[in-house]
Amino acid sequence: MSESRRRYTSGLALSSLLSVALLVGGACGPNPENPSEEAASVDTSGENAQGTPEAVNPETQTPAPSFPEADALAPSFPDADALADPSPEADAMAPTAPAPDALASGQEGLGTTSQAAVAGLRTVAAWETLFLKRWNSEHTSSFLPMSKSLDSWQFYNLAYGIDGNTAMYRATGKTQYLDRALLYVNNVVNNARVSSSLPRSNFRDSYMGWASARSDTVGQEVPLFESYCWRYVTSMLRVIRETPALYNNANYRSQYDRLLAFSERNMFEKWNKRGANSYVYRVNTHMASHWAFIAMDLSRMTTDATKKAAYLKVFNNINRDMPNNTSSLRGQLMTSMVNPSAYFWAANWGSRARPGQDVAHGNGVMAYIVEARDAGMEWTATDIQKFVVTLNKVIWPSAGSYSNYVDGSGRGTGWFNDGLMKLGRYDAALQRRLETHTVGNNTQYYGNAALNVKLLGG
Repeated sequence: MSESRRRYTSGLALSSLLSVALLVGGACGPNPENPSEEAASVDTSGENAQGTPEAVNPETQTPAPSFPEADALAPSFPDADALADPSPEADAMAPTAPAPDALASGQEGLGTTSQAAVAGLRTVAAWETLFLKRWNSEHTSSFLPMSKSLDSWQFYNLAYGIDGNTAMYRATGKTQYLDRALLYVNNVVNNARVSSSLPRSNFRDSYMGWASARSDTVGQEVPLFESYCWRYVTSMLRVIRETPALYNNANYRSQYDRLLAFSERNMFEKWNKRGANSYVYRVNTHMASHWAFIAMDLSRMTTDATKKAAYLKVFNNINRDMPNNTSSLRGQLMTSMVNPSAYFWAANWGSRARPGQDVAHGNGVMAYIVEARDAGMEWTATDIQKFVVTLNKVIWPSAGSYSNYVDGSGRGTGWFNDGLMKLGRYDAALQRRLETHTVGNNTQYYGNAALNVKLLGG
């Protein structure tokens, strides 16, 4: 892997609004993670309660209709009062920063992509056009109100907006997309409250956080909702840290410093000290993978050796040696029983039983593994190739045919936005299939498809 690629390659009323947004094709995916999966014996946060109508069942999710073609194609800019500088007008006039250096190179060692093959793919510009047709509608109807909410349940789906905009920035180098992701994160942080001021919090300590307004977790601080979003916050921060034109810009640097400090104390330190075995080393693969993702990113940004060691400890433990379980992400992987070139794994630690991990949750695992591979940490080209086969041959054997589990069984929805589709950055044939995929076509999908092409063409 080239050195540049290693550097980065990084209220209740609103609950009703979210439900409407989902029904009309808003930006959100199928909310695959349900707190009902939490083990009551280790969870005191209320995260183990049953789901609510706001959570869309991945088994019944239908493809969201696209927004009208007449939606504005020209990008708008973030609310100026949420950014330190510049104003929207000034930003519109200012030149955009160069794309990250890391976008310059492709994957090495996979042997699946040639420049000729990449030339036949839909271009970054074409993906950006699709992205822009939904960008403003998703912003105003879903992501902006979610980011201004005091309800941590809203942040779960906000994750998709942060990821999609960060991916489109990485693909195009246009700072209007990064600015929008930053707007969302700044809004969330600005609405954080001291835990001791949250009347129904289980913790009531000095850390900053948010209370959930979801019916089954009302008033509680919920680690799943926070970590599901924050993996994409730290990923965005790594883009700034590893892009000199951003890191050396006073506006971006000031936001980076503030958000990194908040993330280190009020995300990682908070949940680690409240009880790592309950809140960091989670009860299944996908929930734990979010913390491996966050820890990995923080380890690559911190300048504090003690903090770095703490982050790498979590990263390595989840990958190799879970302290409260007999397995790990590595320990879960085995050769697929339906295709010897693919992987099989179960979501429950120590299990090898079919049908294994459900695809909807498997996206979360893959979102982490893809970024870890690109950072040159733990996951290899061989691993990635096995995951590519798992998607291409087992989960998605033919057009319109989707399995619900990683052993190829069950009827799934084909929602791959939050992780599996990111494998397209390693394989041109898979990326070509993604061009015709009709499930989940929103800004997260389009942003990551554009990034796939950018990285394939490196």
